[in-house]
Amino acid sequence: MANSRRLAKLGAYLRPHWREATLGILALLSVNALGVYIPWLIRACVDKLATNFSLNQVLYYVVPIILLSSAMWLIRMASRIWLFGVGRQVEFDLKQQIFEHLLKLEPSYFATNTAGDLISRATSDVDNIRRLLGFAVLSLANTFFAYLLTLPVMLAISVDLTLASLAVYPLMFLLVHLFSNHLRQQQAAVQEQLSDISELIQEDISGIALIKIYAQEENERRAFGQRNQQLLAANMQLAKSRNILFPLIGGLASLSSLIIIWLGTARISSGTLAVGDFLALLIYVERLVFPTTLLGFTITAYQRGEVSIDRLESILTVTPKIQDTADVIHLSRTEVNGELKAKNLSYTYPGSTIPALENLNFTIAPGELVAIVGAIGSGKSTLANALPRLLDIESGQLFLDGLDITKIALADLRSAIAYVPQDSFLFSTTIKNNIRYGDPVREQEDVELMAQMAQIHPEITNFPQQYETIVGERGITLSGGQRQRTALARAMLVDAPVLILDDALSSVDNQTATKILNNLSSGTDKKTVIFITHQLSAAAAADRIFVMDKGRIVQTGNHLELLQKQGLYRTLWSQHQVEELLH
Repeated sequence: MANSRRLAKLGAYLRPHWREATLGILALLSVNALGVYIPWLIRACVDKLATNFSLNQVLYYVVPIILLSSAMWLIRMASRIWLFGVGRQVEFDLKQQIFEHLLKLEPSYFATNTAGDLISRATSDVDNIRRLLGFAVLSLANTFFAYLLTLPVMLAISVDLTLASLAVYPLMFLLVHLFSNHLRQQQAAVQEQLSDISELIQEDISGIALIKIYAQEENERRAFGQRNQQLLAANMQLAKSRNILFPLIGGLASLSSLIIIWLGTARISSGTLAVGDFLALLIYVERLVFPTTLLGFTITAYQRGEVSIDRLESILTVTPKIQDTADVIHLSRTEVNGELKAKNLSYTYPGSTIPALENLNFTIAPGELVAIVGAIGSGKSTLANALPRLLDIESGQLFLDGLDITKIALADLRSAIAYVPQDSFLFSTTIKNNIRYGDPVREQEDVELMAQMAQIHPEITNFPQQYETIVGERGITLSGGQRQRTALARAMLVDAPVLILDDALSSVDNQTATKILNNLSSGTDKKTVIFITHQLSAAAAADRIFVMDKGRIVQTGNHLELLQKQGLYRTLWSQHQVEELLH
């Protein structure tokens, strides 16, 4: 069942390139037809020259043999170009397909599947499938045609000698069958170990600063050495199995030539076999030795490809949990006013029994600045992720301008909501390109205006390359506050009606944070701003404050109203005042 499913997938990979694959297969058929005809000519030449040797007779056979051999070489090259080209095309298709599919998956998928493992599958596993559909297909087709065309001719010359020379082949195929599952399991183990080591390298390179801060180079070296040793052990086990199987196959294949020589010379001596027939049989057997010996390498390519198909399909068969519905509603960003409403909004993370959000009810008016405060783990970030539908929430709970967000087209919803998460991720490009990531064709003037509103422009102009400064991987060359304000300028540039800041100013001082919020809440074209923060002095400037605790909104009101009530906000504010005095 599993094998038929894999073959069906291989057929699906090949289908778009069936013309090139067909041409390659037909070319291989032609090569093998010529490979059978040339020894037949040699046989005729030897028998003819045995009775009437002359230069004309030699040229009569040699010239066609040379021309046919040259044609055979050219056609073989064409078959390799076509079939290996198909492998490369499939490699391109799969990489494109995997990348596009990963872009559709929700963030939670990447929390449980590491980047190193996904990179390994998208590179080494795709490469294994490319080899399977290039080298392995060519080898299998060549072997099939070699046997199909060669055996009838050999049987026509001598049935008993042909059968005697092929007597070892059943044993050869039995060996292949016995080793098959063993090799597949060992190949799977190698590829899993390779994924583990790729994952460790990717993680350590990303966290190199932390490794050095805590002086953990020795521990990481040992961890890498342990995984590298496991990879070596898996590779050695696989190599041991191959080094037993492949020489056995090659040795058994060569025995068929020895059998022809042994029995054939005796027949020539007794006069029951012509010299030309003997030479033809010997050449035909040699023709079968190479593809049969190559069977070992073909098995390796096939086993790798089988494992890799399963590993790739485990990604491609994942259905995105968050996607457009059949009755999707399209919404132009210019039509959005920015009203947000929650009706009994609840959400529990998969695998958990405690709700992260529980029965939230609120309405945020267009242009309103709402601050959300609360202790760590109170559900603030979960709410922020629910609004642009980064979480798979149930329908009928969250609404944008009265429309259920689960019914709005994802692209339209996310173009209406600009979101700056806690982790201010920057790409390894210029500051200018990072700011205009959401709208890559915006002019320099617009980029600078947003940088000014985000209070980052003066610092950028102090850099030697200014807006052309390369920020490095994940923005490593910038401070935490600079990364946050660059990410904020990026969100502001797309000019979405709704802006969510999830603790996005935590590395910015209170005075700067307040200036930024004033910029967002002033002017005629006010955005709806949701400001999640632990900086209560900045939150105090908001139109309203939501106080969250254990997934619920326990208090709402402006700063003065909340201070006049007994409750969590007053407690948090008192703690904040004490911290301010201590600093």
